[in-house]
Amino acid sequence: MRLALELAKQAQAAGEVPVGAVVVKDGEIIGRGYNAPISRHDPSAHAEMLALRDAAQQTGNYRLTGCELFVTLEPCLMCAGAVMHARVARLVYGASDPKTGACGSVLDVFAGTRLNHHAEVVAGVLAGECGAMLSNFFALRRLQQQKQS
Repeated sequence: MRLALELAKQAQAAGEVPVGAVVVKDGEIIGRGYNAPISRHDPSAHAEMLALRDAAQQTGNYRLTGCELFVTLEPCLMCAGAVMHARVARLVYGASDPKTGACGSVLDVFAGTRLNHHAEVVAGVLAGECGAMLSNFFALRRLQQQKQS
């Protein structure tokens, strides 16, 4: 999760919402990503999606069985769906997302019994640090918007 936080800082430095993610297999990092939808002009360029894409390229397989995804913010519905399709074994996230979280906050897609894959979900790892980074980012953004008006 510490590396995911470092990646989140890279997103913030690029003017993106500070979210970072890493994919781990057998204790080794095989995928990295941070939020980049603004700079990439791509609504799917969330940290999780980029980390999953990187891991799939590294392994040569879109199935990431036996892998863990660490992300600083609770995944949205799109990202949770990608975790399912990739067959990630374990999802670990930091801060909960009360607006778009799909792993327990707004929705809990991994609790649905009709879906064919269920990752183990661990919530709240370094939640204070992850949440503070996001809160500070949005507070600064609001302050900048106030100065512009």
